[in-house]
Amino acid sequence: MPARPTVDDDRARIIEASDLLAAAAGPLRVLTHLAWPAEVRETFLSSGASHLPAVTYPSIDVAPTMDLVARARALVPGDDPIDRWLRETAGQVETTVHMMAAAGTPTFHQHAVSLYGAPTSPLPRATVTPLDLAEDVHEVLGHLAAFEMGLTEPPSHTADEVATTVRAGLAVVFGADAPPVTIVDQLSANAAASARGIRIRRDALFTDRDAAQLLQHEAYIHVATSLNGRRQPLKLLAVSRPGTARAQEGLAVFAELASGTAELDRMRRLADRVLGIQAVVDGADFVELFRWFRERTPDDVQAYESARRIFRGSPVTGGHPFTKDVVYLYGLLEIASTVRTAFAAGRMDLLRLLMVGKLPVRALPALAHCARMGLVERPAFLPPWVADPRGILALLTLSTFLARIDLPEMVAELGDILDASPVVSWD
Repeated sequence: MPARPTVDDDRARIIEASDLLAAAAGPLRVLTHLAWPAEVRETFLSSGASHLPAVTYPSIDVAPTMDLVARARALVPGDDPIDRWLRETAGQVETTVHMMAAAGTPTFHQHAVSLYGAPTSPLPRATVTPLDLAEDVHEVLGHLAAFEMGLTEPPSHTADEVATTVRAGLAVVFGADAPPVTIVDQLSANAAASARGIRIRRDALFTDRDAAQLLQHEAYIHVATSLNGRRQPLKLLAVSRPGTARAQEGLAVFAELASGTAELDRMRRLADRVLGIQAVVDGADFVELFRWFRERTPDDVQAYESARRIFRGSPVTGGHPFTKDVVYLYGLLEIASTVRTAFAAGRMDLLRLLMVGKLPVRALPALAHCARMGLVERPAFLPPWVADPRGILALLTLSTFLARIDLPEMVAELGDILDASPVVSWD
């Protein structure tokens, strides 16, 4: 009769499965694989932005990834939270490599939807979709348009100026472990981050609040979770992958709101990405989407970059977009709901657990069990609003109180007061 596995055996099995999945997912650099050469933009804009760009993608051998995934799956046959999380991750890694192999074809879109969702994909256990959220954001911003005027200065700060501010902010939280900040020529966003450092696009211009936003979003979330993940016994937590994108981007946008660095134009851009993805689903090609963004952005370069984000890996003729950008609003709602629910249950320990590395919200039960087994350690780096949560706790207290009460008469009276108050302009 075989000996019953010991706790040490179980730990070793989980670590081995995590190592195999990390080895499988680590080389799958999705955005690098889908990157467009800089000359594509130059050709497109110099031609008057009237011709579809020509883009090809490198081939990829899926066999090495599939072998590692199969070996990891064989180690996690159980039905406990840890095995379920590792099996789910195995499936996501498998889908990721197939998505990369299908770049440039309609099949790419099907895999992207499986990993990131679509504008019309309902949120878990809800009927609301990212497209609903995007449309609601635009409706609310329409009501606030008059108030917004004059609050946001035009983008005028250079990448070098922002880099200087970001470096100073990094030193405060990370000290000697602060990653480098570099200026690069090509990037799908104005800035991006990993444990290796923060990259800022050379030709991007920034508003007066963008540097603080970069610190909260890129540094205090993306970089912190990368560095924290590197310190974990489970190597998988150090690997950024599509299965963690929703929680990572949702947490990062939530950090902007929690720290007071978000602004209306930021929310508008996130909503526009979702609306743009849906436009491509409905048939818009690259030129049509570029023109749509050109009506909403200050220059041709920014409009091109916004359209390119959605067409990376996709046929430029339309119909099959890269759906990654639905995760920002999708993830924001998920993280906000998670934080609020954890607060109401007295479980603010879960807020720190979200920072231990790259993970989806669904993995929290597994990681809590792993922490009890010594396989997940306390995160070393935390954003200021998590390290000292008094401000967010006060905000959550008010939010929870308002959610529990029904004030129709008060709201009706306040509406009457607003209707009776003429607009005051002190320009």
